Amino acid sequence: MNKSTLLFLSAITAFTFSSCGGGEKSEDIETGDSVKTEEPQVNPVSETFFQVPSPGEMLTFIKMVGKNTKDVSFLNSPSNEKKYTDAKSKAINFGIYSCDLSYCSIFNIGSEALKYFKTVKVMGDQIGVSTAIKPEVLKRLESNVGSSDSLAVITDDVYFSSFEALEDSKQGPTLALVVAGGWLESIFIAVNLAKFEEKSPVIERLADQKYTLENLVEFLKKHETDANVAAVKADFDGLLAEFNKISEKDATAAGGKEGSKTAMLGGGKQLYITKEVYDAIVAKIKSIRNSYTLTK
Repeated sequence: MNKSTLLFLSAITAFTFSSCGGGEKSEDIETGDSVKTEEPQVNPVSETFFQVPSPGEMLTFIKMVGKNTKDVSFLNSPSNEKKYTDAKSKAINFGIYSCDLSYCSIFNIGSEALKYFKTVKVMGDQIGVSTAIKPEVLKRLESNVGSSDSLAVITDDVYFSSFEALEDSKQGPTLALVVAGGWLESIFIAVNLAKFEEKSPVIERLADQKYTLENLVEFLKKHETDANVAAVKADFDGLLAEFNKISEKDATAAGGKEGSKTAMLGGGKQLYITKEVYDAIVAKIKSIRNSYTLTK
């Protein structure tokens, strides 16, 4: 993946945070890992670019709005790794485990982060991204186990390096499955942490995922000549059908009413999500995700 793609993804993340009231000034991260943030610059992007942020974006937002937890019960257990023997399940669950690693890092569950890194490394070797996940990364994780900021940066590096390795080796179908798994797991974690509440920014963000999902389905469509990608696209089409039950109205026509059920979007749009629609989306997310992890 070229540098402009990474920068544009960073720009999307920064815009999303500021538009949801989380727009505090970011500070350089001063850690032993010497990681510093930089201002994103938007440049032309490659043909394979698609607007799906990294799994950590949703999880970071949840932490920003005050949802802090150490619960790992709903993550995909590292012990399940041996169940994934075919190309489809390996790629999807590499994405899922990468997201679980991001979750443990963001919520500063250091001991679990080390376990998930080792699983991601094993599965990365199996899908052809071994060069992107170097053994020395484990040492970086171990030395930064008490710093959630450093852990989050390191695990994002792992995700994007894997992304780049797959793109550079022209493994488009595998990349599509990895991204699908990572996005799905981030939403799965979010719905396990969040309950439907009025005026909840987390629920509004989940409604906003309708548009992210549309982009992801379009990306899967580019590789649907691959049978595995076609099967996942069919699952995501079904999920999108549930998201499409969310009402969309012009903000001016809505007059700002029913703000407790709205998500503000670019272009003067508002999304209205009811508890019934939310519950149906959650049920579909859990069904698809658990079918991929082979868990109940």
